[in-house]
Amino acid sequence: MSDERMRRVDEAVRAVLSDAIGRDLQDPRVGFVTVTGVKTSPDLRHARVYVSVLGDELARTETLAGLRSAHGLLQGRLASELALKHTPALTFQYDDSVDRGMRITELIDEVREGGG
Repeated sequence: MSDERMRRVDEAVRAVLSDAIGRDLQDPRVGFVTVTGVKTSPDLRHARVYVSVLGDELARTETLAGLRSAHGLLQGRLASELALKHTPALTFQYDDSVDRGMRITELIDEVREGGG
């Protein structure tokens, strides 16, 4: 499968999951979640879903647990909205890129303050 097609599939999966998490999930453990990316295997059987969660470590842990327990609902939503040969099995993973970005900004600010 071409890289361009894989990118389009990943983006379509991301869009459907973002909508489904925001509208369909009623689990109180799932807090404010942003689906930051999806990486689907070339055979479309597995998809790693990267999420960012607003809150502390406890909020992150509980949100990931809620998402994992709702994977069947979310896979069903994917199956109904996307015409794929296989509906990928979903794995949720916390995306720490926002945390890393904030830490880099803090370090840059510290250097500027110390150097000024």
